[in-house]
Amino acid sequence: MTSFVGIDVTQTFTAAQLTGANSGKAPKINDLYESFDGKTYRFVKYNQGAGAIAAVIGNVVGFYAPGGTSTGVTNEVTSDVSDTAANGAGVLAGAPGNGEYGWIQVKGPATLNTALVSGASGQALALSVTTDGTLKVAAAVTETVCAYSILSASKIIMCAFPY
Repeated sequence: MTSFVGIDVTQTFTAAQLTGANSGKAPKINDLYESFDGKTYRFVKYNQGAGAIAAVIGNVVGFYAPGGTSTGVTNEVTSDVSDTAANGAGVLAGAPGNGEYGWIQVKGPATLNTALVSGASGQALALSVTTDGTLKVAAAVTETVCAYSILSASKIIMCAFPY
């Protein structure tokens, strides 16, 4: 894990910015950053998926799993739920382009861009498999809980994503 001071979690990076002369000046894949307010962020690669779903700040992403079949990739994420295995990865802090890199929030309170598909305050949440970029109430024991609804009407959650 690398320690950072005063980073901008909304900043995104191209592949070229992570290598060559820039190497060491930018975060590395899977680096973690804990902010002064106790939120934890993880540095990942964004993939638009088959549906070409653009990254939107405040949307939830899942681990990239082409066609819904996991390949074990944990450093690449997407908002396209058809290309996840229903495993939530985090909340986008920035809006990287396809194949670019950025930060996702994995711990601490967050306000989502979109409303929950289902669920009320206090309920455990899982990645929605029907609506891109959001969460729903975790209703089955087979669903991976990745967050908790703090105030559903205001789209405030407590992130509990794996990292």
